Amino acid sequence: MILTCKTAGESHGPCGLAIIEGLPAGLTLDVEFINQELQRRQGGYGRGGRQAIETDRAEFLTGVRGGTTTGAPLTVQVVNKDSRLNDADKTPPVHRPRPGHADLAGAVKWQTNDCRNTLERASARETAARTAAGAISRCLLRAFDIRVFGYVKGMLDVVAPTHPTREMLDELIALREDSAVYCPDDATCKAIIAHIKQAKIDKDTVGGLCETVVFGCPPGLGSCASWQEKLDAKIAYAVMGIQAFKAVEIGLGSECGKHTGSNVHDPIQYDASQANESHFGFTRPRNNAGGIEGGMTNGMPVVVKGTMKPISTLLQGMDSVDLCTGQNERSDYERSDVCALPAASVVMENVVAFEIASAFLTSFSGTTMDMVRASFNAYAKRARNIIQS
Repeated sequence: MILTCKTAGESHGPCGLAIIEGLPAGLTLDVEFINQELQRRQGGYGRGGRQAIETDRAEFLTGVRGGTTTGAPLTVQVVNKDSRLNDADKTPPVHRPRPGHADLAGAVKWQTNDCRNTLERASARETAARTAAGAISRCLLRAFDIRVFGYVKGMLDVVAPTHPTREMLDELIALREDSAVYCPDDATCKAIIAHIKQAKIDKDTVGGLCETVVFGCPPGLGSCASWQEKLDAKIAYAVMGIQAFKAVEIGLGSECGKHTGSNVHDPIQYDASQANESHFGFTRPRNNAGGIEGGMTNGMPVVVKGTMKPISTLLQGMDSVDLCTGQNERSDYERSDVCALPAASVVMENVVAFEIASAFLTSFSGTTMDMVRASFNAYAKRARNIIQS
């Protein structure tokens, strides 16, 4: 079975839900870790008042017994304390769409002059459910020593010089957790905070850059046989599905167009002494491909960059139109953040993890964790002998 996830819920409805199908039975869920990821998604300098109201925690409704998956569809719920969708006084109609948001397109699509229903579903509050799903999938990845690290890379005129490696991963996690904006580089962190402070003074908003790196993926996840199964394409699809993301790059990304092939492609080396590593001994002196070639992992770390636009709800408003009168007006204001880039980096980290887990289970399927492990071990044994065969 293919690992899939659907979400449901509105920003100010009773809850957000994620329904996950395809997890094998026997996977032990680290609930503390899952809740930690949900709490990280709520944090970061630049967030608004909503985060002081909510205390996101995962509640498992189906597919889990005694903290272990049963193999049935898993439903996880994140309750909204700020549930007021059916209170007309607290969630009034929105007639002046916000530029950059889904408001106008949704109003036209669903043939209404009230943008409320659109903005409730289009809200980034939906990402709490996807973060929970990604954290659940990481419990599976960790069982095979695959680790995922996401962080804020930069904003406006500053980009962190950070290049994560597996050897420095624990140190980077500690530095990220000590940062108000989830950036492990102190100088970049300070510059980003200054940009957010200025945006708040200007009644404006800011976006920025996120990066996620996945360590320990074996070669061969994904496929070149079908364009729908190319792992880089599936990752790009998932990241672009995060609210406010406008660009995704794998490895060197758009910079590839500025260099010749000999400077872009990563030479292949083989070291028999490293055959027991996750890359089965096939190493590279550089990783411009971002760990994916031909839609498949190549044994190097998977590197994904994402660009988040500034949040579309500005305290100062922007030029818009009243959908009831047709008159030019300033856009409506919904309580929002000045910057949600740190939270977005957490969401991106977890949606990338979900796609890696999906590709892993597609390659090494089984109805139980023991069967998945046996399938992977058989694959790894043959892969380590490929040079001698």
